[in-house]
Amino acid sequence: MTDLWQAHDAARAVAAAALGSDPGPMAAVESSSHHVYVGSDIVVKLIDAGGHARLDREALLADQLPSGLTAPLLASGLHRLGTREIRYACYVRVPGTAPGMGMPGVDRATARSLAEEAVQRLETLHRWVPTGQVEQTLREPLDHGGFVGQVALLAEVESLAALDSHGTVPRRLLNGLTAIAERAPLQAAAAVPVHADCHWGNWLARDRSVTALLDFEWARFGEPVDDWFFLARFSGPHLETVLEVITSATATSSEVLRTQCEAREAAYLVSDLRVALEHPDTHAQMAADRLSGLEELIVDRHWWRRTR
Repeated sequence: MTDLWQAHDAARAVAAAALGSDPGPMAAVESSSHHVYVGSDIVVKLIDAGGHARLDREALLADQLPSGLTAPLLASGLHRLGTREIRYACYVRVPGTAPGMGMPGVDRATARSLAEEAVQRLETLHRWVPTGQVEQTLREPLDHGGFVGQVALLAEVESLAALDSHGTVPRRLLNGLTAIAERAPLQAAAAVPVHADCHWGNWLARDRSVTALLDFEWARFGEPVDDWFFLARFSGPHLETVLEVITSATATSSEVLRTQCEAREAAYLVSDLRVALEHPDTHAQMAADRLSGLEELIVDRHWWRRTR
């Protein structure tokens, strides 16, 4: 919805219906994929019904996920606003705030405590055995842009190079991507449920304790490392601390974990850069951001700083 006043009115209407009472003041919060409004007791996510359907995926999962993992779902469905339909989902507001991308202002001890609890919650998710419609939904093909295997990543790098007619991506970075792909695992399994977007902007925490994991719209079957990547990569100065927590909890060697995380970051960056080059007029900032990410990945080798 491009009209923010309409989105606010719709959020209040669906919140009132879900609560059976006036929701009180509701404030908009930043979201890259939905209109999100937060009240004292409720969170409402909205998107035009003609947009992507990932909110339906999230709402379906919410009632079936392991208890205590995410915010309880109050209601979901379609709401008519004038001549248009809006897809919505309403959740109980869980106490806590997001540590945020890069965990700004978080000290090392708190980062370790949050990472330990986050790993425990994610392991609960990975042990979960969904059935019926939920299992079918999680197994549906999803263009997630993540790592699926060595051959596919090599093909994506070649596709990016062929698309880059203006030399936007320096040759040394393309060579670096090829080197990462060549040492990547042969393939990624679709073995367990994963969140697949569990950066620190999607967690809530209070008093050094995790309270909820939000935004399951990208959930699918994958490998646990699909989640370990997000947890570590977006922990800012605490990357090494979070990697230590993961290796200790999962008995994974540091080298294997770093190699697999590196491959996943390469896959996401290549996928986003390909989109940016295909639509340069609308994705110029994304192209700049992803090129900066490639520099960190390949030149700075941030997954391997501690090992050098």
